[in-house]
Amino acid sequence: MNWISLESADQITQIKQNQGYSLIFKHSTRCSISMMAKRRFELDWEDLPEDMPLYFLDLISYRDLSKQVAEVFQVHHESPQLLLIKDGECILDQSHGGISIEEALSVLN
Repeated sequence: MNWISLESADQITQIKQNQGYSLIFKHSTRCSISMMAKRRFELDWEDLPEDMPLYFLDLISYRDLSKQVAEVFQVHHESPQLLLIKDGECILDQSHGGISIEEALSVLN
């Protein structure tokens, strides 16, 4: 699986309008907790559906987009943070050590 870099407001609009599932991983490149969460996530991400878009948001480079993601999907900003989006609505919001592929898979039905 590969990350899709989230670098524009148009991509957020596209995710909001997308039918089906999308996933956003918000990551601080300066944070060791965020690095560990990302590594743990990537160890098991092959269990996710292959056709699910996986967006990666670098919070340091795209602070304004991170704020926009929080507003559009009505979540509190955290870092690291995983958002599972279904039909344009956030159905799972995980942060820090609570980021779990298993829990994400449990809501994919």
